[in-house]
Amino acid sequence: MNYWLTKTEPGTYSWGDLARDRQTTWDGVRNFQARNNLKNMKKDDRVFIYHSGEEKAIVGIATVSREFFPDPQDAAWAAVALSYYKPLKNPVTLAQIKSDKKLAGMVLVKASRLSVQPVKKEEFDLVVLLSEK
Repeated sequence: MNYWLTKTEPGTYSWGDLARDRQTTWDGVRNFQARNNLKNMKKDDRVFIYHSGEEKAIVGIATVSREFFPDPQDAAWAAVALSYYKPLKNPVTLAQIKSDKKLAGMVLVKASRLSVQPVKKEEFDLVVLLSEK
């Protein structure tokens, strides 16, 4: 299993929207590195949902329910289907992540603008643990 983080503006599509819809097409990504990450996602991989903008926090976990397919808006790009898995007990903010030395190597810290990024298993587990405090 692989682990990922996807960013979304809560006003565009939020964790609450995914909780309501139960599944969504994750499309509209227009960055080559992020597109390649979408293409590398496999069915059942775990995906953090990160609210960007003012909130700047990981709020929940989705799973990849359909591996990459052409973006419905532009077939030159990629999309995946994500399904609701579970919320984090408490959101984990970017400030919390940056203040934890064990998470200093996260792509979220080093390349904060990348909208779809890999997460190491150890990082994923630690963020989940932080959410339980």
